Amino acid sequence: MTEQPFLRTAVRVFRKLTPRAKVAVCELPLTLVVTGLIVASSGVWPTLFQNWMLVVGLLLHGTLFLACFLVPWERLPSNASLIIPILDFVALAFTRSGSYGVLPGLAVLALFPVIWLSASGLRAKTSLSISFAGPLVISLPAFISHLPQPTAADIFSVAVLPLLLLAVSITIRLSGSNARIQQRRVSERDQALRQLLAASKDREMLLETILDTIDVGIVAVDSKGKTVLTNNQQREFLRLAKTGASTDDDESFIHGLDKQTPLPPGKRPIERAIQGETFSDYLVWFGSGPEQRAISTAARSMKRPADDGFGGAVIVFRDVTDVVEALAAKDELVANVSHEFGSPLTSILGNMDLALHGDEEIPAAPRRRLEVVERNAERLHALVQDLLLSSAAVESVYLRRTDVSGLVENSLVSAHAQADAANVGLVADVPSPLWAEADPLRLGQALDNLISNAIKYSPGGGQVNVKAARNDGWIHLEVCDTGIGMTSDETAKIFTRFFRTDSARQAAIPGVGLGLSITKSIVERHGGTITCSSMPGKGSTFTVVLPAEHDDAAAAS
Repeated sequence: MTEQPFLRTAVRVFRKLTPRAKVAVCELPLTLVVTGLIVASSGVWPTLFQNWMLVVGLLLHGTLFLACFLVPWERLPSNASLIIPILDFVALAFTRSGSYGVLPGLAVLALFPVIWLSASGLRAKTSLSISFAGPLVISLPAFISHLPQPTAADIFSVAVLPLLLLAVSITIRLSGSNARIQQRRVSERDQALRQLLAASKDREMLLETILDTIDVGIVAVDSKGKTVLTNNQQREFLRLAKTGASTDDDESFIHGLDKQTPLPPGKRPIERAIQGETFSDYLVWFGSGPEQRAISTAARSMKRPADDGFGGAVIVFRDVTDVVEALAAKDELVANVSHEFGSPLTSILGNMDLALHGDEEIPAAPRRRLEVVERNAERLHALVQDLLLSSAAVESVYLRRTDVSGLVENSLVSAHAQADAANVGLVADVPSPLWAEADPLRLGQALDNLISNAIKYSPGGGQVNVKAARNDGWIHLEVCDTGIGMTSDETAKIFTRFFRTDSARQAAIPGVGLGLSITKSIVERHGGTITCSSMPGKGSTFTVVLPAEHDDAAAAS
């Protein structure tokens, strides 16, 4: 593992050398070995330097090493320096011949120029030819001088050593070719990765520009719940949320529908998304005072492909303050108008009652007309009362410790007469007690609406089931009927004011479409949610989820 970094470092250092230094570095190993061997041998054989061929060989070696520094290789063609390893064969031929009796194996040193030539990039035929001929030139003088009875060393040097060094040269060239191929592949992959990285950076820049341009806050979290992306609009929302705060918690000053109570951790949008929840149109309030804004939030979670576990989520924050204020203004207008209608309608109904049920006899035809007026006045009065009730449900919810099971029981008792008239059975599965922080008046009103609707929309008889249970700090309450049901499109609009299904209108079921809208407002003011699932001809199920009373409060009581 440590060799590769060392070799890469060595290559980088070698490439930075001047042409003369590079040639000298290539020649240095052979020069050092030859010098070391001769110096060591001269101590044992003092007469070694009396051989003129050895002296000529050593002079050639020295001259070649000096030429590495003295010749201006940078001005010559790139392959000009290869004359040095070629002349090394000549110098080795003299050196070996002059020291044959003492160092017969000196021909093996031809390996150094062979390696140099094989790794130089010289043409293959030329390099292989020199790698074979050079060792042969070194070995031939000694072989010829011992004819007709050459020694085993002479035969090895002539017959085997050239072939051995030729094989070394072939191996080096093949390794070099393979290395060049690998280097080219690595270079191509590196280029491709660079292009991908550049494209990724461009896409990332484009995505950031898009996210920072839109007026919707976006937060992305990974599988561990860590925030990995936040756009400028969301940072502005967080600034509002932390206005005047004494903590750095980004979500601690996000408020509920009352605009004052901070949301508990489990109800904050990002934490709900981290828990794997998927939701939409979840309304919260950011900040406080004049800068407080109404924010509609939505979240979609992602699944890991491997185990279908939580892989992260994207949470969207949208400023709907203007919409909320417009709706509030509309509700106020409706409440005012409805209130103004109340007194005249009361007077009309009172006088109609006196006229129809008084002591004076009224002819049949005028009586029928007055009865029509009375019926329509009563319908108008009921509509006005529903509008007033809708406005009051949104504005006034007073929470206190309440037993939900008792509210369910009261609603069922009140609905028995209606159920008996419609031949509908009532079944309850509600544990007692079931404590919650709720407004008993408003929550009872919501339960009355749900149970009354379940009976009303089961004109052919059937059964209404009411179930409730506590689970993980929440109360889940279901009202199920076996009535006419609804399509998926109708289910999506069922909580809209004045909306009525086609089947309800065709069946002439009385109503103006405000009950479920009022119920939804009441539930949301309690910090809960209400949903509906239905199929035509198979009934409907309304599910209400409300915050349960905290365990410590229940224990204290």
